[in-house]
Amino acid sequence: MGFIDTNPPVPEDGTLIDAYSETVAGAVDRVGPAVSRIERLGGNGHGSGFAISPDGLIITNHHVVADAKTVRIRSANGAVGQGTVLGRDADTDIALVRADMDVQAWARLGDSKKLRRGHIAIAIGNPLGFDWSVTSGVVSALGRSMRASTGRLIDDVVQTDAALNPGNSGGPLVSASGEVVGVNTAVIQGAQGIAFAVASNTANFVVSELLRFGHVRRAFIGIVVDTTALPRRVALKAGMVQETTVRIRRIDPGSPADRAGLTEGDFILAIDGHPVAGADDLIRLLDGTRIGKETPISVYDLDSQIVDRVLVPAARPKS
Repeated sequence: MGFIDTNPPVPEDGTLIDAYSETVAGAVDRVGPAVSRIERLGGNGHGSGFAISPDGLIITNHHVVADAKTVRIRSANGAVGQGTVLGRDADTDIALVRADMDVQAWARLGDSKKLRRGHIAIAIGNPLGFDWSVTSGVVSALGRSMRASTGRLIDDVVQTDAALNPGNSGGPLVSASGEVVGVNTAVIQGAQGIAFAVASNTANFVVSELLRFGHVRRAFIGIVVDTTALPRRVALKAGMVQETTVRIRRIDPGSPADRAGLTEGDFILAIDGHPVAGADDLIRLLDGTRIGKETPISVYDLDSQIVDRVLVPAARPKS
């Protein structure tokens, strides 16, 4: 029988603080050089952005660039240039800019589905004129929804207590491993420790659409969802391995989902055979190619049954 130490040594507070500090500093060293200050020409506001490729692709917020065609970019090393707005998506508050200058560094978009509450969250940006500021905290909640400027809900939003202020918008929310897991987008005025970022998986989808089509094509089925845990017994019954899925919170009357017989409270397990582990999967799977086509959908309904239905997504209504 092995010896069990009932009084294992406990690291001193200073050791833990040093380890935390080194983790944060290391992540900042990796991502910080990719962060830039984004200014609309004419002094009509500024925000943050970050490069995601060596050829100068920069992610920022839609509300940072607004309707501008070009913006001024100031990089972390002091270089100044301009950038062309390649596309924007008000429904997710994401915009994509191509810098006309060399970028010295670029960041990697991580998988936001791997986030857990309590994970370290680091925000880098240019708040209130204090350029390249760093704040840190934790991931407070996942799967939040917030309303975009168009009035539509942005799903799968990351809530953090890392301090954000005007000017942080468009900057990266960074994990302990130095990957971008969100795009900082909003803070609740008057609240303390409540801020939001668009999940990196959503941002990655939007960027892909903007690069390919210049806009984001979306199919519309008329539901509002939240990401939730998938009961183990349901996963086993459905033969699925994911631990999370989405639950329908609201259905628009007369929508494709309504016509297909979906109801509020249903869990959406899969679309056309592809597992749905979160709201970002739902967004990705309901792209423009689904419009007008019969689409199989697997749900766990309020009668505790796994049922297959078919719906026909429509083109998403214009805002």
